[in-house]
Amino acid sequence: MIEQQIEELRAELNACIEPSERRQIETELEIAHAELIVMLSEQDGSIDAEPPI
Repeated sequence: MIEQQIEELRAELNACIEPSERRQIETELEIAHAELIVMLSEQDGSIDAEPPI
């Protein structure tokens, strides 16, 4: 699940010392957070994921 992916990315980020790799992980983490927000918003009805026609 997305929550597990976020936790794994956080663990990788905490262990990473290479600046370029840290940036890549931070970007992946931001994307995963955004996906989680959209998923939760769709579930509670806050947003409609269907594009307008």
